Amino acid sequence: MEFPQTAAMVGAFLLILQQFLMMNTGSHRAKTEIGVGHGDDLNLERKSRRHGNLAENAAIFIVVLTLTEVLTGGGSVIMAFGAIFVFARLCHAIGFMSTTGSHASREGPKFFVLFRMVGATLTGLVGLGLGFYLAFQLLKSGGYLG
Repeated sequence: MEFPQTAAMVGAFLLILQQFLMMNTGSHRAKTEIGVGHGDDLNLERKSRRHGNLAENAAIFIVVLTLTEVLTGGGSVIMAFGAIFVFARLCHAIGFMSTTGSHASREGPKFFVLFRMVGATLTGLVGLGLGFYLAFQLLKSGGYLG
């Protein structure tokens, strides 16, 4: 069995992104002295959800990407799934850089809304695609049924 290098690289990148988002949220909490929740601070809520949304989506994606890479031996399909997911999560994080993107505020540049929409849509689509791809590969290999 080969080491799942693509999944490891995607995981490394997502972990680094997660830590930056966590530190951004934590520094905002320190400045505002809001330890739990968001205290009606829209910017803290936005930063907290940006961090939380990545955590909610990245872990299961990395697990399934790793399982798929181990089963299939990797290759360009695995790289594509990983690259699209990373791109999607970056778009989502950019979309949440402003309350225009996170709270549909009418003030501020509208491209934040577009980035959030692209990030959320691609996250969902690549997750569905990877799930179906893994199920197909399991059925095809006979490993699940045999």
